[in-house]
Amino acid sequence: MVKQTIQIFCRIKPTKSKTSVYEINPVEDGAHLSVMIPKEATDGYINNKKEDFRFRFRQIFDQTAKQEDVFALVARPVIDNVISGYNGTIFAYGQTGSGKTFTITGGPERFSDRGIIPRSLSYIFQQFGQHADQSHTVHVSYLEIYNENGYDLLDPKHEAAKLEDLPKVLLMEDEDQNMHLKNLSVHAAQNEEEALNLLFLGDTNRMIAETPMNQASTRSHCIFTVHVTSKEIGSATVRKAKLHLVDLAGSERVAKTNVNGLLLTEAKYINLSLHYLEQVIVALSEKHRSHIPYRNSMMTSVLRDSLGGNCMTTMIATCSVDKRNIEETISTCRFSQRVALIKNDARLNEELDPRLLINQLRAENLQLRNQITIQSGSEQFTELLTAELIAKLTEQVKNYLADTDNEATLNVGADMRKIDQCYRAFKKLHLELQEQVKTASTTPNKNSQPIYITHDISPYDSKEVKELKEIIKLRDNEISILVNMLKKEKKTEYRPFSESTTPPTDSSFSANDRAGNQ
Repeated sequence: MVKQTIQIFCRIKPTKSKTSVYEINPVEDGAHLSVMIPKEATDGYINNKKEDFRFRFRQIFDQTAKQEDVFALVARPVIDNVISGYNGTIFAYGQTGSGKTFTITGGPERFSDRGIIPRSLSYIFQQFGQHADQSHTVHVSYLEIYNENGYDLLDPKHEAAKLEDLPKVLLMEDEDQNMHLKNLSVHAAQNEEEALNLLFLGDTNRMIAETPMNQASTRSHCIFTVHVTSKEIGSATVRKAKLHLVDLAGSERVAKTNVNGLLLTEAKYINLSLHYLEQVIVALSEKHRSHIPYRNSMMTSVLRDSLGGNCMTTMIATCSVDKRNIEETISTCRFSQRVALIKNDARLNEELDPRLLINQLRAENLQLRNQITIQSGSEQFTELLTAELIAKLTEQVKNYLADTDNEATLNVGADMRKIDQCYRAFKKLHLELQEQVKTASTTPNKNSQPIYITHDISPYDSKEVKELKEIIKLRDNEISILVNMLKKEKKTEYRPFSESTTPPTDSSFSANDRAGNQ
């Protein structure tokens, strides 16, 4: 069990205008953000309002901070723990237009603008490649909470013309007080490319609108969850952990933005859900508080583990230092200071898989029986192997070599004739492979032309080329997904009005793992 407080970070949004309203002062194990509000005479009266505010953070990223620096300090430690079997959550909080979505998801223009989510997916699969002694699986889900209703952004049908066409996600609680999300699909991702395609598909379905404070304001809370399962080769113990990457909708003052209509309704729901979140934070920070109001909103119910539960949680507060936004920045920093008081009890999510244990014991039992038979010499085989049996053994060897499962075995029993024949098959395949490599290296290609290198390729150039290739690859995937969506949208336009689509298959997963089951 690991007991620790929620780690809080701060990121300052770049601004074009020069400002002197804040200072960053490094201190031991952190940094202080000082915010100054200059006094202004109002109607000739003396202004005695407080003008200096100081807030402590684990790290403060100034306006020049890069996305890779934010990921390295904020997200990487959490992901390392998730791979080890601990639940993790990273969420961004701040005023609308302060850079939350850019920090969590990233920008679409440059490869270096990738946010925490795409970088996390890349890092997870990169770490898997460095642990050949373990097997891993990854599943992802994407939940959007809009006007206190949950929607599955990864609907398998991909035929939604608007958000309301997506399946609604229902929040359900069982008798053991475990929260479940019904209708939220969970998708397997075999590699980084598949995971990024799912992320892009979900982002295309998000609710985005233009407001006076932000040209592309996200009008909903989104939770991208990565489920990681890992197991050491030869072990029946499985570690399961989940990583919540949360992009909260931005808080805004309605009187300041003067929005109306649908934008006003959205703002009310956003501010109300953030108010309920603050209520939970305040309740958790108070000692001897018996009741925590998680059920007040869908968001706090889903993030129940992340706030005071079985999870390692990190928060990044995004702040705007424009003079017109100073009050909201101070409010964001005050909220983060309350969050820093919350202690989570993270537990290793490790369990014994009975099916793996049974298979492991059966294989071990068979192996021991074969060893006893060989050592005792109780069975003697003198007949020669038939050509049919030799071909069958050779095929078994080929299948064994082609099997990507690290726990695959080649079992031919205790018959020494079969064992010897398998060794012969291994040797023959090895010699054939060597001959193929030798032939390929000595035979010239008639179509090949001499290559002349006119300049050295520096590591910077090769890195840049790699990034450009990645961008092209991502854009091709995005174009393919959008084309398919457009084709399906055209089909729905000519569909008779009375026709209804078949709802997706229900799926659910636990959003609140009980401590006793960990």
